[in-house]
Amino acid sequence: MILGFDTSTAASAACVLRDDGVAFEALPRPEALSAPPAHAHELMPAIAGVMDEAGARFGSLEAIAVGVGPGRFTGLRIGIATARALAGAEGLPLRPVSSLAALAAGIGAEAALALIDAKRGEVFAALYADGRELWPPFVARPDELVRRVGAARLAVRAAGDGSVRFRGVLEAAGIDVEPDESRAHVVRALNVCRLAVDIKDEPPEAVLPDYVRAPDAKPQ
Repeated sequence: MILGFDTSTAASAACVLRDDGVAFEALPRPEALSAPPAHAHELMPAIAGVMDEAGARFGSLEAIAVGVGPGRFTGLRIGIATARALAGAEGLPLRPVSSLAALAAGIGAEAALALIDAKRGEVFAALYADGRELWPPFVARPDELVRRVGAARLAVRAAGDGSVRFRGVLEAAGIDVEPDESRAHVVRALNVCRLAVDIKDEPPEAVLPDYVRAPDAKPQ
């Protein structure tokens, strides 16, 4: 049994995945992606809720899985700090999962383009096909991204808050974007758990955020 969560976007997502495949998930609505982040007071209640629904105790968990980004600096810091604290207190290993891979797993297309809003007029992006990573996470302006997709001659479907923000640019270039109300835009903790099944255990102190680029704010 795995507890997984993600805070790479403005939405807090959590899930418990049992060994029999039954999942108990706190799935944010797509509107949460455009709301102010509230991980500091939403994440732990979400975790407690899915643990209660699953009838799980931390001592019965195999591991904790956490989305390590890329994404918002503060959100990743809160999510990974929470994962480390829980794992350390309960003597559990951590399994780091790419937030973009978890996002792509929910798109349901042969070629899935996962896009998380990176601010500064950019997106964090990665491309997956049939569960395989074709383009590892990178950061780019929308015009650079569409040129890269065009050069690859791939029919892709995009999702994530980055695709919503830059829908006009993407669709003008012939890239299919999920409707604004689609749940595919949310990084689902269920997919964090599912991907974590095949990821090796790490000690809590070894799990770090994948910022891709230097964060907007740096500790003083």
